[in-house]
Amino acid sequence: MKKRFSSKALVTLACGVAVSFSVAAQSPQSTVIVSGSRFEENLNEVPANVQIITREEIAESTSSNIPDILSQIGGLNIRNTTGGQLNLGATVDMGGYGPTAKDTTLILVDGQRINPIDSSNVSWESIPLDSINRIEILRGGASVQYGNGALGGVINIITNGGSKTLNQASSSYGSYNTLVNNAIFRNTIDQTTVQLSANTSNTNGWRQNSAANAYSFDGKVTQSLGGKDNVYADLFYSYSNQQMPGGTLGQVGQGNPQAAKFNNIGSSTAIDNSGIRMGLAKALSDTFNLEVDGFYSNKTTFFTQPYYSTEASSAGSYPTISPSFTKYQGWQANFSPRIKANLKEYGTSILGYEFNKASQSSAASYSAAMNQAAANVYPPGPYGVSSLPLQSSASASLYNQSIYFIQKSPITRILDFAGGYRYQSQSASANGVSIWSGSTNPNPNQTYSASAGDIAFNLKYMKGQRIYIKWNQSYRFPNVDEFWTWSSAGGSPSFGGILKPQTAQTYEIGGNWQISNTNLTASIFTSNSQNEILYNPATYNNSNSPYEINRNGVNASISTAATSKLSISGGGTLQNAFYANGPYQNQAIAQVPNLLLNARAIYALNNQWSFGGVVNYVSNQHYDAAPAYYNNLSVMPSYTVADIYASYKTTNWETRLTVKNIGNVQYSTYGGYGYVQMPDNSSGNSYYYYANDPRSVYVSAKYNF
Repeated sequence: MKKRFSSKALVTLACGVAVSFSVAAQSPQSTVIVSGSRFEENLNEVPANVQIITREEIAESTSSNIPDILSQIGGLNIRNTTGGQLNLGATVDMGGYGPTAKDTTLILVDGQRINPIDSSNVSWESIPLDSINRIEILRGGASVQYGNGALGGVINIITNGGSKTLNQASSSYGSYNTLVNNAIFRNTIDQTTVQLSANTSNTNGWRQNSAANAYSFDGKVTQSLGGKDNVYADLFYSYSNQQMPGGTLGQVGQGNPQAAKFNNIGSSTAIDNSGIRMGLAKALSDTFNLEVDGFYSNKTTFFTQPYYSTEASSAGSYPTISPSFTKYQGWQANFSPRIKANLKEYGTSILGYEFNKASQSSAASYSAAMNQAAANVYPPGPYGVSSLPLQSSASASLYNQSIYFIQKSPITRILDFAGGYRYQSQSASANGVSIWSGSTNPNPNQTYSASAGDIAFNLKYMKGQRIYIKWNQSYRFPNVDEFWTWSSAGGSPSFGGILKPQTAQTYEIGGNWQISNTNLTASIFTSNSQNEILYNPATYNNSNSPYEINRNGVNASISTAATSKLSISGGGTLQNAFYANGPYQNQAIAQVPNLLLNARAIYALNNQWSFGGVVNYVSNQHYDAAPAYYNNLSVMPSYTVADIYASYKTTNWETRLTVKNIGNVQYSTYGGYGYVQMPDNSSGNSYYYYANDPRSVYVSAKYNF
């Protein structure tokens, strides 16, 4: 790998900072969060590892998108199969789940989920950066509070910035013709606050066929009803169109990482996403408080592969039969009321109900070249395609209901008990037509249920210092596309069955320690997972693993205002994920680095000039592959990436120069090993990886009205 400066020096720096410093954090006694119970509560009262990223920290970072912020400030492991400065389609891995991380990390906006019901990525571009007031990162299982998918952790993006007037616009331009514009306008008239935010992002991309553009708008109206009572409605819309360069054959650093894979040239994914989020908070009495929230979203995805419309795509003895165009259409609706009872010396009780319904369909179109190839090589019959012209479609619907209860009670003046339970049932149905076997599932229906629970003790033995111990069980149901398997002859699904929910039990001990201007947060965890939902690249099947998987780790972050001008931050994760039994016992899970380190520093020279930088280190990890291959494969190399910036502020203006990946490190966050298609339409096993961008430079300007 090509490096312009020593990564060893940067790792040493990151380790040193992680052991001794981190960004000046807010006092736990004054920080209010909602992720612990879905009601506002003091951070010090929550028996969990929670990190808060403030609006000020976002503004002072080198980041222009949410995944970057989560990596550079939150210290989380971020993976991307397309690279690019916009970070569209990035995956966050909390807890060491590797290839299934996108399904085990729950992403919320104002407490409401935005994870899709299939295995596609979160539409980060649907959340304008300037609309964010803070980001709450809760590590560890949280299915009691949020239900399905909260196995590794929860990221709650809070957009309610209060009633303070805020009107500003910013623009950034730099390498690869990347232009990012943001704007927010928030004003309050009497008791009504209107917040409008928008973003436009465009880039030509560094890699061939990696151009992207994204547009988003969010309009939020909040009506105060007196005190903390309020009602809000939040309309959102986003559109993105991202070219897909595909992987580079070989191990990381081999081949030409800038070139697109031959059958990806011209391919792209366009996503149209819109919806509404609504919420109500109302005090019913001195004892009872009611909160109700709900959302409706509609998402359409167009996946285009023009290569499969060409004569070259049908060459060879056994051509890969794949669609030229696939359309995915889906919607979700959610309704969740809950009541909190303040029982004074007996603590607080929360009773909640959640209803969710969702549906998605897909339809594929095959070119004349594909139909002719099928007629020549795979004619209709028991050993060929089901019919001509080729047809492939799938649809699925989900119906979820759950009820949950959370109790917090003081045991002594300094010791609290917290516990909760949730029961969720999901009814799923599916239909599909495969080009290989026709109608493969005549409307199968399946209902499964899952339970979540947690028990915790929180010891606040001194002001600003606490220790907690916690047991938790969380779960996830399968995504709708995990009902299908894939043909080895091409991109056509066959129904494989509705899988059981996955569960995991976690034991955790941690705490907060605040001394003077320094704040330390740390936790140690161990978890055991059953029925883990996994995809096997060798068999093309999704299945519940019959073997248990263990995950152990340590998370730590520490922050200090070293001087009146210098704040420093750092943190790290030491983790291990492996099969607990079966033929792969003690074998590591792919795409889980054992060590993550993060360090940041901000130096304010005076009221106008400030400088900052961030360093991220990710250790080596296994390529994504069938477990049987692991022991014979190389590993993806570790990497260290650093960004720096210089900022100049006046009364209304701020200008900034940012250099990303200053060391010009060639690296990849995701790679695999398995069957890949060659230009002559043959296929075979090969390494492949997705290269990230080299050094880039940006100039930005922000104006406050």
